Amino acid sequence: MRNATPTISDVRPRAAPQGRRATADPASVSVKRLLIIAFQFPPFALGSGYQRSLRFVQHLPRFGWEALVLSAHPRAFEVVDDDLIEEVPRGTVVERAFALDTARHLAIKGVYPERFARPDRNVSWYPGAVMLGRRMLRKHRPDAILSTYPIATAHMIGRTLARMSGLPWVADFRDPMVQEGYPADPRTWASFKRIEEGVFDLASACTFTTPSAAQMYRERYPETSARIEVIENGYDEETFASVAPADVAAGPLNRDATTLLHSGIVYPEERDPTQLFAALAMLRSRGIDGRRLRVRFRAPEHDELLRDLARRYEVESMVDVMPRVRYQEAVVEMLRADGLLVLQAANCNAQIPAKLYEYLRAGRPILALTDPAGDTAAVMCKNGVNAIARLDNAAAIADLLARFVAGDRSGMVASSSAVSLASRSARADELAKLLDSLAAAG
Repeated sequence: MRNATPTISDVRPRAAPQGRRATADPASVSVKRLLIIAFQFPPFALGSGYQRSLRFVQHLPRFGWEALVLSAHPRAFEVVDDDLIEEVPRGTVVERAFALDTARHLAIKGVYPERFARPDRNVSWYPGAVMLGRRMLRKHRPDAILSTYPIATAHMIGRTLARMSGLPWVADFRDPMVQEGYPADPRTWASFKRIEEGVFDLASACTFTTPSAAQMYRERYPETSARIEVIENGYDEETFASVAPADVAAGPLNRDATTLLHSGIVYPEERDPTQLFAALAMLRSRGIDGRRLRVRFRAPEHDELLRDLARRYEVESMVDVMPRVRYQEAVVEMLRADGLLVLQAANCNAQIPAKLYEYLRAGRPILALTDPAGDTAAVMCKNGVNAIARLDNAAAIADLLARFVAGDRSGMVASSSAVSLASRSARADELAKLLDSLAAAG
């Protein structure tokens, strides 16, 4: 993995690995075209947000839709991984418009004009993307447009191009955009609200990844409730199927200690790990230390937060903070872990970590530190996993961890029959059916 601007920018990506490409049978399927507006697209490599748009691009062709991608120049990405471009199917049209990251490119001594960071730090992407998008519309004549959040500027671009073209437009929100207290800055909140209202005024369909988020918006915009759909995140079966048996056969991550893995970003508020560390301190007082239990955080982004908490609660020997690895390596790590850890605070009850679906597919024990009333817990229970403790309850977390260390894995492993329905391919099929209905409606 490299954190540098790639040498290629907006030409055709290189060939995808064997078995990655989704192809349609021209004799049986009339292929239509979808313009996807996605900031988070390879070589973007911060977190797992790029997975949704990438997997749609990979899988949609087998359901009759060819994807074109309008993204941003990689200079705007905080973290890039050139190798991810290998996963984009050969022949996919990927165009990249001029874009900057306001916080990195326009800051002087760490300070930058706030008006150049609304609705987000990538608003400079908008004018170039609109111009490039117009050229793509003329040249490739797509049948529909999809813009995908969490970069709000993407929906600005999507709305403009939809108005220009008159094409059906799917606004993929994923998670709620405007919430009470989020964004915290009042002016940014107001800009998000304007964009959101503009989306619901024009979009042919708005998609969300969780039932609660969809319901929240049906209540917020009742006149457009029929246009709101749920398309959950999922796991990439091809990645799991391509794992070499020898990689998993290497054994557990730590031979001398039970290891719980949290793979991905640990947000200070939405996944506040403070009470988890307090629970580890409780276990240490019971004689369960780093020789018996290790918690590994892979690519948490907020490394110093975790190290500070480990020092404060004197559990350094029980905690490992690890750097990013390639996606394939991260999957192997999940398969080798003794257990997988989910963190999701109650203020995100209408959201589900995308990583959860990969956890379910991995077939390893899962411990969820989340609100039992939230959508994350609902997905867990639907898949036969009920090992849940509230993220803000150190005592409950300690009891759950102690049960896990003792070898009691009841209610921690997902049902394989339920998991099979959550693949990225199945989600692409859902999107294709939605697009078919919109195209048929004119």
